[in-house]
Amino acid sequence: MLTLQDIDRAKSLYEQGYWRDDTLYAVLRGWAERQPDGYALRDTYSRLTYREAVEWVDAIAQDLHESGLRPGDRVSVWLSSRLEIALVFLACSRMGYACNPSLHRDYTCADIVALLERIGAAAFFMQPGYGADADRNNILEMVGDIGSLKKIYEIQPHEANGPETAVPGYFALEQKRDSELAYSTSPDKITFLAFTSGTTGLPKGVMHSNNSLLANGRAIAKDWSFDTNTVVYALSPLSHNIGIVGLVVSLVCGGEFVVHTPVDATRTLDRIIETNATYLLGVPTHAIDLLSEIGSRGLATLGDVTAFQLGGAPVPAATVRGLADMGVGIQNAFGMTENCSFQYTRPDDTEDVVANTCGRSCDGFEIKLWREDNPDEEADPGTGGEIGARGASMMLGYFDDQKNTEAAYNRHGWFMTGDLGRLDDHGNLTILGRKKDMIIRGGHNIFPARIEDYAMSHDQVVKAAAFPVKDDRLGERVCLAVIAHGASDLNPDDLLKHLDGRGLSKYDMPEYFIQLDSFPLTASGKVLKRKLVEMAAEGELKPAPVRFVS
Repeated sequence: MLTLQDIDRAKSLYEQGYWRDDTLYAVLRGWAERQPDGYALRDTYSRLTYREAVEWVDAIAQDLHESGLRPGDRVSVWLSSRLEIALVFLACSRMGYACNPSLHRDYTCADIVALLERIGAAAFFMQPGYGADADRNNILEMVGDIGSLKKIYEIQPHEANGPETAVPGYFALEQKRDSELAYSTSPDKITFLAFTSGTTGLPKGVMHSNNSLLANGRAIAKDWSFDTNTVVYALSPLSHNIGIVGLVVSLVCGGEFVVHTPVDATRTLDRIIETNATYLLGVPTHAIDLLSEIGSRGLATLGDVTAFQLGGAPVPAATVRGLADMGVGIQNAFGMTENCSFQYTRPDDTEDVVANTCGRSCDGFEIKLWREDNPDEEADPGTGGEIGARGASMMLGYFDDQKNTEAAYNRHGWFMTGDLGRLDDHGNLTILGRKKDMIIRGGHNIFPARIEDYAMSHDQVVKAAAFPVKDDRLGERVCLAVIAHGASDLNPDDLLKHLDGRGLSKYDMPEYFIQLDSFPLTASGKVLKRKLVEMAAEGELKPAPVRFVS
């Protein structure tokens, strides 16, 4: 696969110790030799020791190999968050395959078919009844014509109240093999192919090697003093970057990784306590909800948790104080699928730094601010600018996408994040806002352009603008503002049904609606969304709550 792999850069990262000779599978295997009976992976239904995890990873790897897969092939995974995703991910590391686990629940079957075709997926792990339109479409009936597919694995959904078992019984595989299948020893092969979305909402395939992932995991484990007693619990699913970061951190420190499954959503606090989790990863909404439940139940602690990585949205000061009062250190993090959790606060940072900044860059990474109107010129000292990033955990480019890969970097080789920030005298980063038009609802990226395009296909809509409305719990919610033909009044329920009919995911549906006679415009005639946001915040606009019912 065409990547941005550079020999001189790689040599330098190896010499500095940020990149090493280990693959993710080699790290797993190493722990299995040193502590075979130590727990490695867990979800609501299964719990595996390091020895058992290696056995299952080897079995999956052999089955994929016998199905005709070879190094460089892509393996796609469309499952609800569960332990099996981690096993498939590690099997891909073992064999030199690129694992593509970022097929989210809000994708439609048509979305999945398009993405599988785009990357030429050779194997596909899927779960019946999963996805945004599973009630109307069957993915198995739609992937049969994808010529690149050599094997499809149908993984059955968990039973609602099924028991925890010693090993996962959901793969129709023979677990023990007679032969020892050779495995990849190259840490620079692409092992993680994750779809993210640009400002237009078109998914881009981010490519990471074993080394680019492990560099970030090692830095976090070192800065937060994690070890074999660490129990990592990812509140975000394994289809998201935060979940993968958690998995890698647990492998680096030799601890246990706990997967948060859909059935855990209604008992999150109890699950955190019963798994003895010590390190959580999620978004501020998770922390806000946990603190609320802790208060209502009269508890004094968050179980055994001592550290909590929060990213994707600003962390309210009250949340920082609430967790600190229970002895939980917040890792206020900034990162992207392209570069993992590269910027974060440390355990010894003050409450003010934790509440108002994303801390400093991790080992092997650095940032620099560039002029908002010219990404090739550095911002003036003491001023804000667009955040440029580079380092050991940087992606190796976008899959089969030379144009977007080149456009993501400035002329000096810095990846331009699209976010605006300011640095204090100690190198702590404060996020000022986003250049790109995107709404983040509870850590989920929503792209207004698609909503607006679908809305304007309605025969009564002249113009449409989707913008964020501040929300204390989720950070932001979507408000759809429209201008209608003539003096007609639009029925928001009919408009939401129209959006659904066009294919908008229910997870991207607007939750506020307002009809206007005109929009505030820039001098060039573009909708001034910043002004709409301000008018709603000040009460000048009063959007009405709406809810889509399928």
